[in-house]
Amino acid sequence: MPHMPDTSANDRPLLEVDNLVTHFPVKRGVFKHTVGAVRAVDGVSFTVNRGETLGLVGESGCGKTTIGRTLLRLVPATSGSVTFDGHDVFGLSREQMKLMRRRMQIIFQDPVGSLNPRMTIGKIIGEPIAVHGLARGSELHDRVASLLRRVGLSPDYASRYPHEFSGGQRQRIGIARALGLEPDFIVCDEPVSALDVSIQSQVLNLLNDLQEEYGLSYLFIAHNLAVVEHFCNRVAVMYLGRIVELADRDELYNNPLHPYTKALMSAVPTPDPAGKKERIMLLGDVPSPIVYTHPKYKTVRDEDQTSHEVPAGTAGVEYFERELLLDRPPLIEVPDRPGHWVSAHEPADLMSA
Repeated sequence: MPHMPDTSANDRPLLEVDNLVTHFPVKRGVFKHTVGAVRAVDGVSFTVNRGETLGLVGESGCGKTTIGRTLLRLVPATSGSVTFDGHDVFGLSREQMKLMRRRMQIIFQDPVGSLNPRMTIGKIIGEPIAVHGLARGSELHDRVASLLRRVGLSPDYASRYPHEFSGGQRQRIGIARALGLEPDFIVCDEPVSALDVSIQSQVLNLLNDLQEEYGLSYLFIAHNLAVVEHFCNRVAVMYLGRIVELADRDELYNNPLHPYTKALMSAVPTPDPAGKKERIMLLGDVPSPIVYTHPKYKTVRDEDQTSHEVPAGTAGVEYFERELLLDRPPLIEVPDRPGHWVSAHEPADLMSA
């Protein structure tokens, strides 16, 4: 069987994403003419080091999941590049990409919809192993049993169907399927958001143990900032298709600089009811990611923006207009804070933040 040559280097990131753009066309009329585009991902760059967990946070619709799927070529990219272990992912042939998928896997958000209800658990976990020709017959059966044990499930469950399991158990099955090909990198697309809090900790601990055991790298997509703080090494904050701040976990949580990051952090509840912190509220609705190119149509960004009235009786709350966040310049490194990147025009803007 052909194999991908190993071009790994300890000083080079495992994954390098450069100016990634993913737009979806908007079609109208009888002849389905393209009149605009949904700018789901609008110029994103980051790296993931070996054995590292990079958290990706932001509101719903900001493009987090689209990034994860574009990296794996589940969604076609409009432009940009993705380099995995020295290989240009977008330049790989179909045969080469099949081999690369053994090293890049995904854990889906929905533990119910991601499992085929017509297949047994054993077949769900064993199918990718068989497709890639890694095991057959009794060897495949033993490998599936080993994977089930590794994620905390009984090998006897292999003959059962997905509807017979709880949400947490289904997500463990999804993790076992992702591990089956012995990958180096896994996109975790909100793997615990659909689970109870008590089950979330179990799944996170399992992912952490697997990372230490196999040296895995994760792109961890999530809404829950408390989970991200506990689980990730670095954190990237997204707003409307772009990264607006990127830094080490402790640096970002202790010294957020971008207004949007500050608003997100201020919304995290504190365990101490008596503890007070400044609350930053964003005024207005989340802007539409659709940009029309046809003159017949208008986009929300082109309409007249009006200031929103600050609600009464909200002492101790700072308000920030969302329309001011539409200006998203490229990331620049904060002076005297290596590795802390913020969307800003000039370094002086960061010093005054």
